[in-house]
Amino acid sequence: MESRSLRYFVAVAEELNFARAAERLGISPPPLSRAIRRLESELGVALFERTTHRVTRTPAGDVLLAEARIALDALEAAGRRARRAAGEPQLVLAVKADGDAGLLEPILASYAREPGSVPVAVRLCGWQEQPGLLRTGEADAALVHAPFDATGLDSETLAVEPRVAVLASSHPLAARDRLELADLGWTTATVEHRIDAARRGRGDLAQVLTAVSLGEVITLLPASVAERYPRPGVAYRPVSDAPPVVLAVAWPQQSRSTATAALVRVAAEVAEAALDGTRATPGAGA
Repeated sequence: MESRSLRYFVAVAEELNFARAAERLGISPPPLSRAIRRLESELGVALFERTTHRVTRTPAGDVLLAEARIALDALEAAGRRARRAAGEPQLVLAVKADGDAGLLEPILASYAREPGSVPVAVRLCGWQEQPGLLRTGEADAALVHAPFDATGLDSETLAVEPRVAVLASSHPLAARDRLELADLGWTTATVEHRIDAARRGRGDLAQVLTAVSLGEVITLLPASVAERYPRPGVAYRPVSDAPPVVLAVAWPQQSRSTATAALVRVAAEVAEAALDGTRATPGAGA
């Protein structure tokens, strides 16, 4: 299969309309339709069910769509990595601002002491953008909170920490020392949705905390954020039954970079040392 055939297929599979897919690709519908039929003939399976009113994917089409996205991402990533390899050696580490559990600086400092280390450029990104950057070759490794789309990626857990409720200090619940999800009107099943809703339209932590102080939202954040970002008008309270937040280091499955492997190893060592330090400090992490 050629990459062009896969791109044509993905456009139709996502639009489920040949006219819209053709417009998206910048071609006319007839050659697009012929290309899809050639692809179906090559594979020996039907990828779409076509009627006069609608186009739907077959089970084979669903499978190929998932695989084609991975294949096209890998091709794009290979080109980006090749272009980057032509310049000065460098690793790109994707991180959500304030989403590193305080590990970013020690990881960078420890890696810089490694024999054969290369410069690391930190790519600050939005919530859950890291996996896409890894798949397209724009980053070599990433610090990312689970759950995330791990398609085509490997990962290793670095830290598991409790979440705390973040609410306006004037809120009645702020008078309590400890809360439960039910006090917030949340359930375990709705935690991730509620957190996403609180972040939506607010680009960084400062904006989220401002919204909290104004009484616009209540959210959950990692306990390390409460330790590092005390703020007037914002109260942090432990939530006994909130699911913990998991921070992982992720990298592309196909990566063969020894520099990336060294960075991942150092990240795991730094996280383990930080955990050991917490265990050795009475009351730490409470």
